[in-house]
Amino acid sequence: MTRFKTESLRNRNILVIMADQLSARALGCYGNPTVISPRIDRLADEGVLFESAYCNSPLCTPARYAFMTGQHVSRCGGYDNAAYLPATMPTFAHYLRLMGYRTCLAGKMHFVGPDQLHGFEDRVTTDVYPADFGWVPDWTIGDERIDLWYHNMSSVKQAGPAAITNQLAYDDEVGAAALRTLYDHARSEDPRPLCLVASFIHPHDPYAARQRYWDRYEGVDIPLPRAARAPGAARHPHDRRLEKVIALDAVDISEEEIIAARRAYFANVTYVDDWVGQLQDALVECGMAEDTTIVVTADHGDMLGEHGLWYKMTFREWSARIPLLIHRPERFAPGRVAAPVSQVDVLPTLLELAREATGVAIPPPIDPFDGRNLLQSVDGGEDADYAPVFGEYLAEGTMAPMLMIRDGRYKYIQCPGDPDLLFDLEGDPEEEFNVAGETGVSETLSRMRALAAAHWNAEEVRARVIHDQQRRRAVHAALRVGRYQSWDYQPPRDASSEYSRSHLDLTRFDITSRHPRPPAFEPRWK
Repeated sequence: MTRFKTESLRNRNILVIMADQLSARALGCYGNPTVISPRIDRLADEGVLFESAYCNSPLCTPARYAFMTGQHVSRCGGYDNAAYLPATMPTFAHYLRLMGYRTCLAGKMHFVGPDQLHGFEDRVTTDVYPADFGWVPDWTIGDERIDLWYHNMSSVKQAGPAAITNQLAYDDEVGAAALRTLYDHARSEDPRPLCLVASFIHPHDPYAARQRYWDRYEGVDIPLPRAARAPGAARHPHDRRLEKVIALDAVDISEEEIIAARRAYFANVTYVDDWVGQLQDALVECGMAEDTTIVVTADHGDMLGEHGLWYKMTFREWSARIPLLIHRPERFAPGRVAAPVSQVDVLPTLLELAREATGVAIPPPIDPFDGRNLLQSVDGGEDADYAPVFGEYLAEGTMAPMLMIRDGRYKYIQCPGDPDLLFDLEGDPEEEFNVAGETGVSETLSRMRALAAAHWNAEEVRARVIHDQQRRRAVHAALRVGRYQSWDYQPPRDASSEYSRSHLDLTRFDITSRHPRPPAFEPRWK
C-alpha cells in the first residue's frame, strides 16, 4: 500500500471541469470571435492550451471511458453509450486515491452498470443519463433507425430561449454541488488533497438557453456554417449514414433555424463559462487558488451544421476537436502546444501533476496506458515523446470499426467498406477536400494505412463489438421482465449530520463549519 505523510498533502488540489459536446472551435481562446467565454479564455491565457486536442471517440460514454481509463475504447470496452465499464478497470480516480487524494465527482460521467463510482470516493449528484443497457446499437440491422433514443432534428427546429429544461435543472445542481464540495473541502479537517471533477452537460443539445444568456447574443452576427452540405452523390457514405441517424431529411431547416440553434449553443457555452468563473472564484475566496491545478476539457464537440451535419459521431474537426487546457501559473508559464494530443493522455498527466504536487510516487499501472504524460510536451518542447493520435468510433452510424489518425498536418479516417478520407488540415481546415486519391500524398497515405493496420484488426474488433451488443441487449431484455432494479446513482445523504442537530456541540460545529476559522472563543466559564 502506498504510504504518505498526510500533513504534506494539504491543498495540492486538482479541479477538472468538463463540458459536454463543447467543440474547441466554439471558444474564444481557440479563435472563435463570436462566442462569449471570458473565464475559460482567461484560464487559457494564464495556462497551457493544447491547440490540437482530440476526443478518442466522438460520443459521450466512449469518450469519457477513454478519459477515465487512459485506454482506447476498443481496449477498455467503451464501444457506445450503453457500454459496460467493469469495476475492475482502473481509472485515474483509483490511482489518485492510492496517492492520498480524496476524489469526488459532481455531474455527468455516463457510467453504465452497477458500479457508479469507478474509483470516486464521493459522488454528489446523480447522472443525467441512464446507467442501464437501454441504448445499445445494433450493427446487424444496417442503417435502420432506433427512434426511441436516436437523435432527430427537433433540437434545431425548436432552438431558442427557455426558462428551464431538464439539462438546465441538472447543471444548476451540478454547479451548486461542485461549489459546495470546494467550500466543504476548505473547511474540512481532512488533511488529504482534493481531486474534484465537475462535469456539466451543456452545451449539449437540445439547443435551449436561458433568456439572459440568449440575450447576450442579441445583435451579434451568428455565422452560418462555413462548410456546406455536399451534393448527394458527393457525400461520403459515413456522412449519409449520420444524416439518417439524426433524421436530417425528415424536416426542412431554414437559415434562420440554423442561426437560432447556433446562437442557443453559443449561449450555453457562455452558461458553462459562468460556472467555470464561479468555481474559480470559490477557489480564490477559500484561499485555494494557488494550490489548485485546473484542467478544462470536454468529451467531444458538435458539428453545428458544418457539412450539413449536427451533433457528433464523426471525426470531422467540429465534432472531434475538444478544448484541453491546464492552469497552474506557478508551475507552468503561459503557452500553447500545437502537437496533437487526446483524452487518453489525461490520466498519465493527472498522475504526474499529483506526483509533482505531493511527492508521492505514481502506483505501477494495473493495465498499460495508451496515453502519455503531456507535461513532457510542456517542459521538453513539442517534439517530446511525440506520437500520432488515434480515435475510434464503434457506435451507431457505422456498421464497422472506424479509425481516425491525426499525424502532423494530416488527418486520416478509415472504415472498412468506405473510401478512405485524408485531409490536409493546414491547407484545408474545414475538411472540404479529400486528398486520399492525389498522387502527391501517396507516401502519407501508405504510412497512415500502415499505422491503422498496426493499431487493430478491424474485422476482429467488429466481431467483438457485435457479440458485446448482443450480450447487452439480451441482459437488458431479461432485466426488464418482472421487478426492475435501477442502476442509476442515488447520492447518499444523512440529514442527521447536517446543519444544527441536538447531538452536536453547536459552538464547535459552527466554528469548524466556517472558513476561514474565526478567532478562538474562550468564555470566562472555562
